[in-house]
Amino acid sequence: MISNDKLLAQLKYCLNGTNFPSLGEKYEGKVRDNYSKDGKRIIITTDRLSAFDRVITLIPFKGQVLNQMAKFWFERTKDIANNHVIEYPDPNVVVGRECKAVSVEMVVRGYLTGVTSTSVWYHYERGEREFCGNVLPERMKKNQKFEKPILTPSTKAEHGGHDESVSREEILKRGIVMQEQFDFMADKAMKLYQRGVEIAAKQGIILVDTKYEFGVDDSGNIVLIDEIHTPDSSRFWFANEYEERLSKGEEQKKIDKEYLREWLVDRGFRGEGDVPNIPDDVRVETARRYIEAYELVTGQTFEADVSDVSERISKNLAKYF
Repeated sequence: MISNDKLLAQLKYCLNGTNFPSLGEKYEGKVRDNYSKDGKRIIITTDRLSAFDRVITLIPFKGQVLNQMAKFWFERTKDIANNHVIEYPDPNVVVGRECKAVSVEMVVRGYLTGVTSTSVWYHYERGEREFCGNVLPERMKKNQKFEKPILTPSTKAEHGGHDESVSREEILKRGIVMQEQFDFMADKAMKLYQRGVEIAAKQGIILVDTKYEFGVDDSGNIVLIDEIHTPDSSRFWFANEYEERLSKGEEQKKIDKEYLREWLVDRGFRGEGDVPNIPDDVRVETARRYIEAYELVTGQTFEADVSDVSERISKNLAKYF
């Protein structure tokens, strides 16, 4: 594990954003800067952290963690779903085929949990027993495993907006995607989740829930895009403590960005109003948890040096300028 001193030293080099006009047309997401040129999409994962559909702060090495973790999973799931990846020219960068993003995220949940207003637990705790078309059993406890994973699709909001959890029927009614497209993505999402559960379990980790994004390539094929099974899109717990904590009604030990979400919630922030100031020690602890997630889930050591991320990316993308 990288030392706290190294994480503190990297704070001043956090990648807030990029400005490479020669890479092509730019689209800035909450976490990633996207450039489109010559049928390729160059995706640079920054160190921005988003929560409650807001950009909250910068976390050292976060972009590298996410990009390398997505690489790990893309390589281990390409037999299930074709993905957009062409190459990884930099630890923070993936070059993929240009695809038109489908305006629906496929969210798969294996457990009754969450802290945000879009979570299943938030609605269940308030007496609701149907969520995105899924009928939920009575007398379930927080963090309890569903008998079978459930699909809770989400519409992709415009930049700055809020995603909306909706049912399959509502998505088809709105004409967001065709029935055949939806069912194809739903099938792939469930199979991807199962693969993720199996691989994580070998490391003693529970893949709790996650989301998948798909796009349509030039040939009309639906392919997996963006990222897969990272701490930004997924929730992870420790398997060896799960049953005991559940029986005691305790919160699960987490290795995802819920740490910072809960820190914000404890201070009354759920996405509205000004973002509280995030102290350096909280940013470093968040970074440590991201790196821990990478190492625990992949079984690989995370390696990174204190350096100017933007400068390194510029050198490694020279052939695309």
